[in-house]
Amino acid sequence: MSLKVTNLSFGYDKKRRILSDISLEIPQGEILGILGPNGTGKTTFIKCLNNIHTPDVGAVSYNGQCITDLRQKEIAKIIAYVPQYINNVFTMNVMDTVMMGRLPYTVKDYSQQDEEIVFSVIKKMHLEQFAFRNIKEISGGERQRVFVARALAQQPKIIILDEPTSSLDLYNQLFILHTLTKLAKKNNITIIMTIHDLNLASMFCDKILMLKDTHIFAYGTPESIITAENIYAMYKVKTEITAPEHYKHIRLLKNLS
Repeated sequence: MSLKVTNLSFGYDKKRRILSDISLEIPQGEILGILGPNGTGKTTFIKCLNNIHTPDVGAVSYNGQCITDLRQKEIAKIIAYVPQYINNVFTMNVMDTVMMGRLPYTVKDYSQQDEEIVFSVIKKMHLEQFAFRNIKEISGGERQRVFVARALAQQPKIIILDEPTSSLDLYNQLFILHTLTKLAKKNNITIIMTIHDLNLASMFCDKILMLKDTHIFAYGTPESIITAENIYAMYKVKTEITAPEHYKHIRLLKNLS
C-alpha cells in the first residue's frame, strides 16, 4: 500500500501557480518530512493530499484508488489531518474533542469500543489529567497533544500534520514526535508533516521532500538530502553539518553572506 501523487499541479488562480508537476510515492509506514521556505506551497501540498484542495492537474491515490472519488467519511478512515493553527475551537472538554476522531465510524452513538480507543489514546498522549478540562483552558502544547490524539483516535492509515512542533517547548516537540513515530512504526501508519526544524527532520524522518519554486527541489533520505549545499540553495543561509549520533545535526552560521 502507498500514497501516490502523480503530476500534481495547483494554483489558487490561473496567474499564480503554487505547485507544478509534483510526483512521488510514499510507502505505507514511512515518515516523510516536507521542507521549504515560507510560501513554498508546503501547506497547499498537504491539503491537496487530503482533498481539502482539488488539484488542477494530476491525481492523489491511495492503494490505487483516487482520493477525489471517495466520500469525506471514507477519506477520514484513511487520512487524519492536524492543521497548523486551531484557534477557533468549540467549548468542549478534552475527552469529547478526542472522541470526535471516532465520527467516521459512528452511525448514531459512540460504542464501547469507541470509548476504549479514546481512553487508550488519551493515555498514550499523557492527557489523563486534562480529560475533563475545557480545551480552551489548557496550554498550546497540551492542546496540540489533544489534536494529535484526535487524529490517532481516527485509526487512520495516514496522519498529515502541518508544522506539528511550531510554538511548542522542547519537551512537547520531542514528546509529540517520539510518540507519533513510535506508534507509526508499531501500527504501520504513514506520517507526513511539514516542518521547519531541520534537526528534528533529520532525527525523525525516513524521507525528506524539499519544495522550491513550485517544484520538487530534492527528495530522498535525510542523509542524502540534508546537505549544506541544499540548505543554502533553499534558504540562503550557511550551515555546518555533523553526524554525531547517526543522524545529521545542523548548526547555523551567523554570517549570511
